[in-house]
Amino acid sequence: MKHIVSAKQVIMGTAGLAVLSALSGCQSSQEESQNAEAPNKFLVVEQQPNGKYVVIEEMPTTGPSRAIIHETDENGTVHERVMTEGEMKALADQEYKKMQDGKSELNSEPKSEGLGLGGTILAAAGGALLGNMIANSLMNNTNFRKNQDASNKSAYHRSASQSGSKASSGSSKKSFFGNSGSRSSSSSSSFGG
Repeated sequence: MKHIVSAKQVIMGTAGLAVLSALSGCQSSQEESQNAEAPNKFLVVEQQPNGKYVVIEEMPTTGPSRAIIHETDENGTVHERVMTEGEMKALADQEYKKMQDGKSELNSEPKSEGLGLGGTILAAAGGALLGNMIANSLMNNTNFRKNQDASNKSAYHRSASQSGSKASSGSSKKSFFGNSGSRSSSSSSSFGG
């Protein structure tokens, strides 16, 4: 009789562990989806002598997205202004609509270093401002990626793009026995004796 009671306890303990692991699995997937959202960005954008803008500093931030814009007037005086998240969203949305209509400089090959202010903001923080679905559609555009690289000179962007290219490059994985993915298969079957 004691062995039946202990078998019941083992079954109940196993069922309890299965329920706990299922619950913790559900909780971690919710956390992953929250962490998958694009982080807000803090940008420092500088106007070039040709009138175009480049990102010279980029950092993820826990607060709202914002940008410091360094602009040079005709006398050579540098003016600094802060752009709020609302202003950044409006510019990025306007530039995205231009892109959809085929009227944005982000649709063509980069001609020089930098972009207009709206294009620079969209290229640097499109995912954080407009959402991941739009960011994914932008990243599928080859000219957008080239313009993004041409307009963003920050160390953060360089390290993120290098780690992304390392992850996407086809590195061969070795199996436990040392072969690198080449598989050979043979099968034989016999029926009867």
